[in-house]
Amino acid sequence: MKEFLLILCLLLTVTFLPAQSAIYSSASAHHPIVAQDGMVATQHHLATDVGVAILEAGGNAIDAAVGVGFALAVVLPRAGNLGGGGFMLVHEAASSTTTAINYREKAPAAAHRNMYLDAKGEVDSQSFNSSYLSVGVPGTVAGLLHALDKYGTMTVDQVIAPAILLAENGFAITHDLASLLSKYKERLSQTPASSALFYPNGTAPEVHDVLVQKDLAWSLKQIAKRGHKGFYEGPLAKKLAADMKANGGIITRKDLKKYRVSETPVVSGNYRGYEIASMPPPSSGGVHLIQILNILEAYDIHSTGHNSAETIHLMVEAMRRAYADRSEHLGDPAFWDVPVEGLTSKDYAAALGTSIDLAKASLSDDIKPGQPGDYESEETTHFSVVDKWGNAVSNTYTLNFSFGTGLVAAGTGILLNNEMGDFSAKPGVANAYGLIGGEANAVQAGKQPLSSMTPTIVLKDGQPILVTGSPGGSRIITTVLQIIMNVIDHEMNIAEASHASRIHHQWYPDKLYHEKYFNVDTKKLLMEKGHQLEQRAAMGSTQSIHLSKGLLFGASDPRRPDASTRGL
Repeated sequence: MKEFLLILCLLLTVTFLPAQSAIYSSASAHHPIVAQDGMVATQHHLATDVGVAILEAGGNAIDAAVGVGFALAVVLPRAGNLGGGGFMLVHEAASSTTTAINYREKAPAAAHRNMYLDAKGEVDSQSFNSSYLSVGVPGTVAGLLHALDKYGTMTVDQVIAPAILLAENGFAITHDLASLLSKYKERLSQTPASSALFYPNGTAPEVHDVLVQKDLAWSLKQIAKRGHKGFYEGPLAKKLAADMKANGGIITRKDLKKYRVSETPVVSGNYRGYEIASMPPPSSGGVHLIQILNILEAYDIHSTGHNSAETIHLMVEAMRRAYADRSEHLGDPAFWDVPVEGLTSKDYAAALGTSIDLAKASLSDDIKPGQPGDYESEETTHFSVVDKWGNAVSNTYTLNFSFGTGLVAAGTGILLNNEMGDFSAKPGVANAYGLIGGEANAVQAGKQPLSSMTPTIVLKDGQPILVTGSPGGSRIITTVLQIIMNVIDHEMNIAEASHASRIHHQWYPDKLYHEKYFNVDTKKLLMEKGHQLEQRAAMGSTQSIHLSKGLLFGASDPRRPDASTRGL
């Protein structure tokens, strides 16, 4: 173990350069990282270093992904986490199979349908989004360890060692993290534990200050020593439950002990000859990604062109119909009969397509959830890993809002999620992302809230050609959609696909959201069709790897600072 740690520490000090390649196009101003023996794309360069170092040390993609997941819990506190949950896709090269690991948070046993309604029957947004009652039973540690145990080759203490070093010794605060800690100071100072962690001198830290997280290092050591039980039972679980009880939370030691990961087949579709493998419910991401692609497949998107008014009009109309269905049909399949087969059916997509007018925008008031019959804060984070054997991991996990609740469980260094806010506190009332939900996503003990997280692997002839995903709340689905369309329909390299301007529509509010740099003439043509446009902040933070001609091409989204893609 000591020899492994020494090798790992040395590797983390090396700047890994991409493999040299003659592939270069003078037609493009955007160029991906190129490699051939492995690649890691994450939202923080230190986590990328950890993943690359594990690959260098002989680990596979799953080993590296788990190491990245634990490292991000240290260096990306806004979204990386031990106290949240998420979804992972694993592609095994040896068997050519892709599977989905669901480690989404769960409602505690004491949760009930009307727990967030006040005396007037209205939603109390404070308890719903920003209190100890907002916290779902965390699944991240269980999910990462399940993946490692079943698909990895290294031990828990090996892959978690870099995260422990980063927490115990500290790391230099970047401009982005310094800005966020200043911005969220009030919310991150609600409890002595969170205030002491991020503002030990009473003021926001500055760039290049070192963030040391001794309590988080202790928690990571509990996991390294005892695995699953190190988090869900024993001293750490006792501290989490005690902190809950002391602050009006309802998660108990029994809730923690009962938490289990589930592994299911991916939801899959076919788009222009490519297999789309994505996350099934309780994520809505895969179902509606495939539904939108099915609708668009009827049109010659390549000919209408990237981000033309005609192409965007078609995309918006497909998005509008999919998000309407999301409000009615999607929820935790353990509690609700989700018509996955119907929603992802080509025939159902064709039926929806008949209502699209090529010359005029639909009104969302006129679009209702369909009848398929038999046929997420935006401060999530995604990472993608591919190894030299062809194994691949696409992982998206989150605390929900930036820094989750902003509450740190005393003595643990662990930020707590506010994922209960992804339920429909009151069916028919929009959540913090403007998404409307119904009975399918009502609060219920043991239930998992609906999510938009969309980790995705695109395959051709059973082999991965694209590994991607993104944060972005309700915009995750449409962000991943545009990466896939950019690669398949518009034949972009992965850097071009990642850098291109994005749009979003989610049924309600009836707005076509677009990023800052959006063609003025295109805007005019879309408004003439009846679309209501509104500029929004940059959408998503994709971490993508494109596999082609025996090489790996990677790109981290430029929309978020500190992100990094590196290859071997």
